[in-house]
Amino acid sequence: MTEPLKIAIAEDSAILRDGLVQLLADRGFVITDAVTNAEDLRRSVARELPDVAVVDIRMPPTFTDEGLRMAIELRREYKGLGILMFSQYIETRYAADLLADDAAGIGYLLKDRVADVSDFVEALVRVASGGTALDPEVITQLLGASRRTDSISVLTAREREVLSLMAEGRSNAAIAKALVISDGAVEKHVANIFTKFDLPVSQSDHRRVLAVLRFLDS
Repeated sequence: MTEPLKIAIAEDSAILRDGLVQLLADRGFVITDAVTNAEDLRRSVARELPDVAVVDIRMPPTFTDEGLRMAIELRREYKGLGILMFSQYIETRYAADLLADDAAGIGYLLKDRVADVSDFVEALVRVASGGTALDPEVITQLLGASRRTDSISVLTAREREVLSLMAEGRSNAAIAKALVISDGAVEKHVANIFTKFDLPVSQSDHRRVLAVLRFLDS
């Protein structure tokens, strides 16, 4: 990206909020605002029009799911806005809604599972670029919350592994490295997934995103 990313932060913990501001500013990002609740985030996004919002799930006043519900509203109102949920909790009820229409530009990371700052920054940039960044544990919980398995039953075990890594936002090269297989093998598995999911080449649709949505809806 040629221009520095503009980022809004919604986090009620003062220590974590200030830490995120400092961490991202030090890496050249522009922090448009750092707020403590969902309603302030709504006003900030309308005023500043950031590229990405980093949002905690549980915020005042009830500390349940205010952040996630606000993220869904903002995505519907601001189509180009990237959302990176950053939380200690997995909320399956609304997380599926957030991913339902289009997973492009959506991330969901767990605070206690981000071991490296560079991984967080990479996920943030990927979300801003229209990619996905989903923690494997989030995927596991979403799948466990669903009763439908028909759509992925057509895939082989290896194809499901590849698709799971795709859902984390990994490139073909990164998938090949994780599974210790060749890039060509990954390309073959991805092509098979697209074929089995009946996802033809399209200029407008992102087939990787559509495949991930099918996976999450399974």
